[in-house]
Amino acid sequence: MKTRRLIGKTGARRSGTGVPPVCFGEAGIFRNLRAGRPRHYLLATIAVATLFAGCGRNQPGGFQMPPPEVGVVTITPEPVALTMELPGRIDPVRVAQVRARVDGIVLHREFREGADVTNGEVLYQIDPAPDKATLDSANANLMQAQLLVQRYEPLVGINAVSKQDYDNAVAAAAQAKASRDIAAINLGYCTVTSPIDGRVGAALVTEGALVSQSAATEMAVVTQLDPIYCDFTESSTELLRLRREMENGTLKTIAPGEAKVTLLLDDGTTYSQPGKLLFSDVTVDPTSGMVTLRAEFPNPDHLLLPGMFARGVLEQAVNNRAITVPQRGINIGPNGVATVMLVGADGKVEARVIKIGQAIGNKWIVTDGLQAGEQVIVEGLQKVQPGMPAKPVPFNSDGGTNSAPPAASGGN
Repeated sequence: MKTRRLIGKTGARRSGTGVPPVCFGEAGIFRNLRAGRPRHYLLATIAVATLFAGCGRNQPGGFQMPPPEVGVVTITPEPVALTMELPGRIDPVRVAQVRARVDGIVLHREFREGADVTNGEVLYQIDPAPDKATLDSANANLMQAQLLVQRYEPLVGINAVSKQDYDNAVAAAAQAKASRDIAAINLGYCTVTSPIDGRVGAALVTEGALVSQSAATEMAVVTQLDPIYCDFTESSTELLRLRREMENGTLKTIAPGEAKVTLLLDDGTTYSQPGKLLFSDVTVDPTSGMVTLRAEFPNPDHLLLPGMFARGVLEQAVNNRAITVPQRGINIGPNGVATVMLVGADGKVEARVIKIGQAIGNKWIVTDGLQAGEQVIVEGLQKVQPGMPAKPVPFNSDGGTNSAPPAASGGN
């Protein structure tokens, strides 16, 4: 109650002077000190002064805060290679299924499973005895047919042998020669060799197994691993959009042989060897609406194996005047609308809605809403609001600003 009387009396005495509440509060503190008032009088006066301390901020000549300093980037168009990350699968350049071409028993396996083999290297040896006997019989038949032709040849000139018999003997000799050649080829098939350079897999038959020509018994698989293909899939809608932008000159095309592809493996690492785009398919998968693209990669260490999943970062086109903004300077709301804060020519902060494309490193490509020369705030966003003044300072790549350091004060 005493506190109320003190405040009321002080306010009554000072109400006609035109001094703001903050002034009589401070005067009351000193007056109470000089008068030797009790402690609760002093506390009450200090509380009133603290409560109304902000009343004098708008007085003419009062202290005003300087505009906050914000880090900005000045929009400058630059050439940017447009990339796209696509899912893909590793495929071999060549795959040879080694199958039996004659009937017989496998005598030997000449290769080590999982080893690298060369074209013509022996893999299996099939029992050649039956085919060798067939070849010997064919040679005998050929010899007999050739002797008959030699015997008829002088006789047909004196009409001792009819012309028809002579022609039949010549045809029989030719047929015997063809049979001999087939028998020789079959005998050669008893030695099974690799048709390509590559890596051989598991042995699919063992010694003592009966292989068959009619059943085309599979004996081994040889796969060429260097180089190797990776087949990616891309949306036909995205492909049409790229072609449209290339036609109107917004983007510059990259030739298939020049487009570089970087491979991202399943463990998150980047494959050390860059690849090149070979071609894109001429048909669209009707079930998924995707187009297949094929890239070729060097694989000297055989790190890439057929069937592996990978993701390819593919350069598809070049935008010579792309506008990019660091990701930290763009706010994407729950509804997907992207906004940025700018410092206008009048030095005041402005909020603007933009459209963004794809991400390139730590930047977004802005497709609409920004012009060259504008200053986008990327540092100090929490210190400003639209409409308030701000002091723009160039933002550096280290995550700070390039403002000048304060001058060191000299010693006394």
